Amino acid sequence: MSEDLGPGPRTRVRRLPEKAAYDAPTIYSVLDEAPFCHVVAVVGAKAAALPTLCLREGSSLYFHGSPSNAVLRSVLDAGEAYVTATIYEGLRLARSGFESSVAYRSVVVIGRTWLVDDDLEQRRLLERFVDRVLPGRGAEVRPLSERERRLTLVVGVDIEEASAKISAGPTADSEEDQALPIWSGTVPVHLVYGEPIADDNGAMASGQVALPASVRRLFSAT
Repeated sequence: MSEDLGPGPRTRVRRLPEKAAYDAPTIYSVLDEAPFCHVVAVVGAKAAALPTLCLREGSSLYFHGSPSNAVLRSVLDAGEAYVTATIYEGLRLARSGFESSVAYRSVVVIGRTWLVDDDLEQRRLLERFVDRVLPGRGAEVRPLSERERRLTLVVGVDIEEASAKISAGPTADSEEDQALPIWSGTVPVHLVYGEPIADDNGAMASGQVALPASVRRLFSAT
């Protein structure tokens, strides 16, 4: 049986609970696929949300930013973080505006925070972030400098309680509305990469630098 991460007292899905999922594989798949997450904190007695890249390893999430980042510092001071991630998957068009919505997969995570203060571990995670954005890119770029490492804060979050909410499938029109001659259904959406635009500075100005394998794979995948 897969591990369940909920329902917990703060992540239980109360509206449309039939859309909820609490198993780790479903929650982890959203975190791994979402292009970015939002970290939520209280900064100066006011709510704040930080859109940022996230990296998952096992049951831990990692974020990085400036050492002066107020949101990341706040969740470290609080010892706990709220994290959300959403993948937009299309339109769910019902026969009424009330029942129309979007197709999505979303996750809410709550967990203990800690500072990654081991130099080697911090470097390893920061290098993994490069491949998190574009698989294979880490082997193509120059290594992280020691100055860059020192200028970056890395925060870890234990995934202690979480829930997913998945909106998919046929729309929920009433039987009365289903008889109306109005088109209903789902319009999927897909991320498509455009033609790469090369820089025109430094070595790139020669026009002789080949497109790297990591970028070429973006197009073979589609």
